[in-house]
Amino acid sequence: MQSSISNSIGIDNGPMEVDRDVPALISLFNDTFSDFNTRLVLGSDEPIYLPANETCAYNQIVFAHGFFSSALHEISHWCIAGEARRKLEDYGYWYCPDGRDEQQQADFEKVEIKPQAIEWAMTEAAGRTFQVSTDNLNGAEPDREGFTRNVAAQLQRYKAEGFPPRAARFIRALEQTFLSKAPHHAQDSAPNQHTSTPVGGNAA
Repeated sequence: MQSSISNSIGIDNGPMEVDRDVPALISLFNDTFSDFNTRLVLGSDEPIYLPANETCAYNQIVFAHGFFSSALHEISHWCIAGEARRKLEDYGYWYCPDGRDEQQQADFEKVEIKPQAIEWAMTEAAGRTFQVSTDNLNGAEPDREGFTRNVAAQLQRYKAEGFPPRAARFIRALEQTFLSKAPHHAQDSAPNQHTSTPVGGNAA
């Protein structure tokens, strides 16, 4: 597994560039999940999930700054959020921002393993290189290699046992849309752009 990690994952954070495939990704998500009344929305600041309300008739997955990787990261969280969670802003979680201590960082990594494993699969399905996000530039130094191994192990479990239904649906859609493109499109170098972490476990 270690060799597959090194071949398909970039750990260090590279320069961020707005991705020309983002409009296609937005259209793909919105078409794939029209039955969920949920749209992927390009945001200008922090990512957030907003349920439908009196001013907006549909749910919104808002991702950061037009980055392809940020969109996949937010989609992965949505794919494991249950029906009750999807009725709440940011799935009803309280967020702990960058600057976490060791225990807070451990809590972050625990709840991020499943969504980042799904994000990894989606990234592969789009023909890109995945980067784990430990997302704590101003806090305790994370065990990046250990976290990568944990995410990789969860990815292998999903591949063996099956992905959550919405994740599986979108992985197929990504493969059909992006892996069939020629020539092979540029890889996404932007790190995940979720700058805070839910406390209390995975969405259910």
